[in-house]
Amino acid sequence: MTAPGIETYVGVVHPWMCDAMGHLNVRHYVAMFDDASFQLLGRIAAPNLTPTLGWADVRMEIDYAHETAVGTLVTIRSVVEKVGKSSLTYLHEMRGTLDDVLYARVLTVTVRFDLSLRSKIDLEADARHAATSLLRAEGDTRR
Repeated sequence: MTAPGIETYVGVVHPWMCDAMGHLNVRHYVAMFDDASFQLLGRIAAPNLTPTLGWADVRMEIDYAHETAVGTLVTIRSVVEKVGKSSLTYLHEMRGTLDDVLYARVLTVTVRFDLSLRSKIDLEADARHAATSLLRAEGDTRR
C-alpha cells in the first residue's frame, strides 16, 4: 500500500551508511528524513522567498519497522497531519521503492521560526494555505 502524501525523498542504502550489524545506521535514517523535511517545508514556504524565516523541529518520534539493508531502494512520502498557529505536525514514511515494505516512519512537530529574533512566529497566510493543501485526506487512517 502506498503511503499517503507526496514523494519527498528517493535514495539507496549505501554500504558506508550501515553499522557493524549490517543495517542502516540511525544517523542516516535521520539524514534521509531531514532531506525529506526540506522538500516538504520548501513546498510550504519556499526558503528563497522567506530568507529570514525558517523552521525549528521541537519533537521527533521515530518508529523503526524493518531492518534496512545495503542496496535497499527507499522512497519517503510525507503528509501534513496538523496545522497549528505556529506549528506543523507531519509524518514521513520510508518504504521500499520496489516492494513497499515499511522501514521507518517519523512524526515531527516543527515551528515557524524567525531567524533574526530566534523565536517562533505565527505561520504566514500563504504557508498556512500550502500546509492545509497537504493535509492527510479526511478518512485516510493509514499509518
